[in-house]
Parts: sequence; structure tokens; C-alpha cells
Amino acid sequence: MLTARPLVQHGVTRPDDAMPLAGSTSHWFSHAEILDRTAQPRLVTVSELPGDLLEKLTAPRADVMGLDMGVPQIMGILNVTPDSFSDGGVHFDPDTARNAALAMVKAGATIIDIGGESTRPGADTIDDESETIRTAPVIAALRRETDVPISIDTRKSVVARAALAAGASMVNDVAGFTYDPDLGPLCAAEGVPICIMHALGDPATMQQNPRYDDVVLDVYDYLQARVEALSAIGIPRHRMVIDPGIGFGKTEAHNLALLRNLSLFHGIGCPILLGVSRKRFIGTIGQAPDPATRAPGSIAVGLAALAQGVQILRVHDVVETAQALRLWTAAR
Repeated sequence: MLTARPLVQHGVTRPDDAMPLAGSTSHWFSHAEILDRTAQPRLVTVSELPGDLLEKLTAPRADVMGLDMGVPQIMGILNVTPDSFSDGGVHFDPDTARNAALAMVKAGATIIDIGGESTRPGADTIDDESETIRTAPVIAALRRETDVPISIDTRKSVVARAALAAGASMVNDVAGFTYDPDLGPLCAAEGVPICIMHALGDPATMQQNPRYDDVVLDVYDYLQARVEALSAIGIPRHRMVIDPGIGFGKTEAHNLALLRNLSLFHGIGCPILLGVSRKRFIGTIGQAPDPATRAPGSIAVGLAALAQGVQILRVHDVVETAQALRLWTAAR
């Protein structure tokens, strides 16, 4: 299967043969890089791309939870856990969590992503009941006070079912809907959008010497296969978001390779979500050992991703990201 990385450009003046990227009015491309496991990369013009691939690269993305995928969206992270890598314990109290979420909404978050099980490297799985008790009441309380879409970050159908009943609108699974065989069918039956993330292994073991044949193409092929498998059980592509899973079973070199090639993933035909906020490689490269001080590095990577057409940024630092996004948009 041919894979092509659009060489994304922006600006009003463009070649006559330029094509919009994912229906965008600001991002376009006239050339693409063909990536192949058996040959050197090569550049081609848009006229040389197969029609079905070109359609996926250029077609407008459907709204997700009523949100326009033609403009960048900010997903605020709310971990109601005692042990997440960056903010564990900060929002463990339900009232504190609700207030923090409302503050994120006021600051510019257009989605709130609520998780009750840490997926940091080395984290252990918790039982369904504990995860549900942490998440469902916060979702219900938040839903009473705002209509901003809420995503439940879980691998488990029992947790997702309770979250959807409490008012969540989307299921975000770091395991790509491979951990719990009942989760995909639940989302199909409920008719809710999903986010499919790539991870190599589970949180407890994923950073123990991760290896790939070609990290970019391996992650692409995985996400493509998961989209097709979930389509086959009744979840239409227009209700799917994909996430390459930065930091989930990846070394620093793997993360950087994926970030340089993000525009490739538009070829799957779904909106792209990127979660890099405060991650270890940002601390290493940015010389910020304390995760709480990594907002500048997180924003730098996020804006670089937006320049490649990524539609959703998943972030801890909503105030700072929203400010940066406003300036980035104005300058372009």
C-alpha cells in the first residue's frame, strides 16, 4: 500500500495544482514524499498520487462532537489519579477536578479528556470499579455545568459505559481498542466518536527497549489496520480520530521520527490528535527535568504539529497553549 507524506505549505499564493490538506483553507500541498520499506524516499507531484490516497489526504474531515476539524482544537487533560506522571494527585479530589476542568474550558479548551487510570511508563492496571468511581462522578458534575464535549480516557468497556451514561461524548483508548474486546462494540452501539492511539505494549512494560522495523510506517500500518477493523464492526471512519501515541513504547528517536512525519497520517483519512504535553523527551531536549516546567517545549512541539495539519492538541497547560495558538493563527 502506497504511503505519502504531504509537504505541507500555507499561504494565499499557491501553485495551480496545489491541493488542500484534509479540507483545510490554510494548509495545502503540491508535492509529497513517498515512503517505502524497500526503497529510498522519493518526491512526487500530487498528480502522481493514486486517486483513493489523494481523496483521503484532501477530503474535509467531519465535525467531531460538533467541533470543526478545519480549525485547531485544544483537549485539556484532567487526570483524576493519584499517580499520573505529571499531575498525579493534583485533581484526585472530585471538587478540585471539576473546578480545574471548568477553568480549562474558560481558558480555551474545547474538549476535556478525563482519565482515571495512569498510563505513565511503569504504571499498573487498576480494577474497573476503582477507575469508574474516579471518573463517572466528575463527568456527571462537569456535564451539569458545561456543554463542552467530554472524552473518557480508558481501555475498559465497563468504565466507558459508566462515563457515557454520566455525560461523556467520546472514548479515547490508549490501547487502540485492543485491550478490551467489548469496548469497540460498545462505542459502535452508542454511536460515539473514538480516538484510536498506538502503543507498543502496555504501560507497565512499554518503555522496556521498544523496537520497530520502521517506526513511522509501523505506526501508520497499525492505525490503518485498527481503523479498518473498527469500521468492520460498525464505527464509521468519520467518527474516528487517530493518535500516533508519542511516548507510548517509543524512544526519543522514535518520537522525533514520528513528529517529523506527522503529515503522513492524513493518508488514513481521519483527524489527527497529538499528545506530547510535558513528556520525557521534551524535558530531555528542553533541559526541563520538572514536568511542570515543560509548557514552552510542549507548545513548541504542538505548534510544529499544527503546521503539519494536526487537528487536536492534547495538553496540560491550556492557558499557555491557547495564547500561543491565538498568536500562531494571527501570524499565519
